[in-house]
Amino acid sequence: MTPREALKRYFGYDSFRPGQEEIVSALLAGRDALAIMPTGAGKSLCYQVPALLLPGLTLVISPLISLMQDQVKGLNAAGIHAAFINSSLTETQIARALDLAAEGSYKLVYVAPERLESPVFRSFAAGADISMVTVDEAHCISQWGQDFRPSYLRIKAFVDSLPSRPVMGAFTATATAHVREDIRTHLALQAPYEVTTSFDRPNLYFETRRALPSQKPKELLELALFALCYARFQEETRTYKRKVKELLPYFGAGLLDVLAALKIDYSRQSAVSCFYEEYFFQLKYEFWDREVSPERHKQWQAVKLLALGIQKKDP
Repeated sequence: MTPREALKRYFGYDSFRPGQEEIVSALLAGRDALAIMPTGAGKSLCYQVPALLLPGLTLVISPLISLMQDQVKGLNAAGIHAAFINSSLTETQIARALDLAAEGSYKLVYVAPERLESPVFRSFAAGADISMVTVDEAHCISQWGQDFRPSYLRIKAFVDSLPSRPVMGAFTATATAHVREDIRTHLALQAPYEVTTSFDRPNLYFETRRALPSQKPKELLELALFALCYARFQEETRTYKRKVKELLPYFGAGLLDVLAALKIDYSRQSAVSCFYEEYFFQLKYEFWDREVSPERHKQWQAVKLLALGIQKKDP
């Protein structure tokens, strides 16, 4: 089976996006790869397709449980045997997954970087036929980056401990020159094939609005109803909400339903909800279901999913 045949059979695409095929070819040829591709450009396919064609197992090192679960679910739905090993599983489930992986039941296994230090996992890896190690969100390896994870610095030691060195791929959506050099150095990539695809997104644009002080609240309300309002700190978020509350009576009784949706108890939010609600001003789904067209509602959900890198064709 060729890469294009695998792409069509398992993922339903007739052709690769710019940059994808070159990365796939490099990995299949045994050459390390470093890919800087924006969210939505198809980074995951760049290692999932080679994983199907390489003889052994592909380990995907990923920092987020939600991303592991989403990708494994999608792969299994496409007929590709994959598994994840993380803290959401019991020890019994982890042992069973490792046994199946050792038997060759999976083509891809997703793990958190901290898992590589586990004696149980190291024992498994020492006897497994590992063809490729993929490092997702590779910028986490750099102390120059805001998402630095110390456990990423120990990936090289794990790879060095394997009986034979597998081909390595490193993928991220953003990396400065400093971060790229850190990735090459700390992973000890060997003459990697490097790709940086365009970050141009035709469906996204920047807009600046000017308004008199008396008009700013109205502009703010319009943005809050149909867009994400970015705020660096929780206090800024509360300020936005307070201003919108004050304005609601002037914009029709229908909008008063927003009042209940704007009351957020930060102390009881999950980590993901807290991430969004502390840094982005949001309206709740109750309002969107009643006041916004279905198409607008889909766009809103798609933006939230995209922020986590989760794949979902029709939200």
